Amino acid sequence: MKTTKTARRILLSVLVTILIILIHLTIQSLIGEKNINTMDPSNIEVVDNRIKIGFSLGTLKEERWIKDRDILMGKVKELGAEIIVQNANNDDQDQLKQVKYLLDQGIDVLIIVPNDLEKAATAVEMAKRQGVKVISYDRLVLKSNVDAYISFDNVKVGQMMAQAVLDHIQEGQVLVINGATSDYNTKMIKEGYDIVLQPEVKSGRIRIISEEWAPNWMSEFAFKVTDELLQNENAIHAIIAGNDGLADGIIGALSEHRLAGKTVVVGQDADLAACQRVVEGTQLMTVYKPIGKLTDAAAELAIKLAKGEPLGLESTIYDGKYNIPYFMVAPVAVDKENIDETIIKDGFHMGDEVYRNSSGL
Repeated sequence: MKTTKTARRILLSVLVTILIILIHLTIQSLIGEKNINTMDPSNIEVVDNRIKIGFSLGTLKEERWIKDRDILMGKVKELGAEIIVQNANNDDQDQLKQVKYLLDQGIDVLIIVPNDLEKAATAVEMAKRQGVKVISYDRLVLKSNVDAYISFDNVKVGQMMAQAVLDHIQEGQVLVINGATSDYNTKMIKEGYDIVLQPEVKSGRIRIISEEWAPNWMSEFAFKVTDELLQNENAIHAIIAGNDGLADGIIGALSEHRLAGKTVVVGQDADLAACQRVVEGTQLMTVYKPIGKLTDAAAELAIKLAKGEPLGLESTIYDGKYNIPYFMVAPVAVDKENIDETIIKDGFHMGDEVYRNSSGL
């Protein structure tokens, strides 16, 4: 009888031990499962310490702005930062809303191509209130005290355009169709061509038959102005176009009057269509602006601003109220003689594209 009781006690003790072990293992399993769930990526807040840059474009209408966007995006990513791009499509209110969106995304630096030189100051002020640094890219925002301005030597652009005209006509009537008044670059370009043209105007050798300002850089406006002057039998010996998009409209009007290639036309931006016109002979020259140098500088300066590092810029430009640090890139005058060694050599456009409609290659 004693043996039976002893056996029962031993068995009970073993069962209790097993039960305790099972409970312990169950608890450990549950704790382990909780830890595994905690490690699930969906439950982890990923901290991204990359610098975040917002790029607000006033427009993508012109070919060159697409190049700026694509090259800048590539450079920023190469430097290990993140970039968010917004395009306002020539709408001031949209640009303001888009800048607010970029700020809501927690950007460290705003790079802005203002649609309007004055109205964009509101966007700059909004960014500064949130402690976000601002770079004015290729178009200056007036009276806004941005942290840096990056552009080409736009006065030099105007000088190059006017000099190309005077190299081909010593006297005659010149039509000028500037870009939009909302873009400060047009003022600087005008300053440049006035430096070259005004002495000739005063001497009587050159007469400015008309000077116009194209709203939103519309090529249709340039076509209309040129066509109306020609229909009224005005002689036009040369035309300065604010950019290659305007030159396209101008040359379209000249073609209808069988004057394409006979009237001197100059522009800027080195758009592919303009380069094709240069080698074909309907556009005398374009001003090539190496966008890669501009985008590289923008990306590098944005990183420095985000890190609080000095920019090391010695030049400044007056925005109407403040002197702004200014990074300036030199433009290049391009015609049929040097297009191969500039635009094509740099890979800005491919040779087979430029000479697509010509026997130049």
